[in-house]
Amino acid sequence: MGRRAVQLDLGVSYGLDRAGLPAPQSFRKWAEAALSGRVRRADLAIRLVGEREGRALNRHYRGKDYATNVLSFPAELPDGVSLPILGDIVLCAPVVAREAREHGKPLAAHYAHLTVHGVLHLLGMDHDDPLEAEAMEQLEREILAGLGIADPYL
Repeated sequence: MGRRAVQLDLGVSYGLDRAGLPAPQSFRKWAEAALSGRVRRADLAIRLVGEREGRALNRHYRGKDYATNVLSFPAELPDGVSLPILGDIVLCAPVVAREAREHGKPLAAHYAHLTVHGVLHLLGMDHDDPLEAEAMEQLEREILAGLGIADPYL
């Protein structure tokens, strides 16, 4: 049985030069793959940032003074409010590019992985303990395989 199509309201913003970065349509495809079969409707935002903004966000929200590849910010809706708002994902473009180079991965495949990873966080998955991490990684592998992308953990 095929997966249901997701009605996705996606905003993609670029806080740095877009040259060499994936287009909004790519982020839509990757986010829809992560959401397919899990939710029917979703509203989320993805922002690509430089190292300075990425570092400031990571320091402010996680207390870690460095830029990281992806940050997920689940929506915090008031009690009784039921909207399909998932939250926001922030991708730090220089960190993503550096990791892709260091690991010999195609840049688009690394962006796809981190987008899927961020969406799964917005859906409530985590990797704080080994069993949760294993389940999340396996789901990421399956979603990415469906997109024709190799196992990101090899």
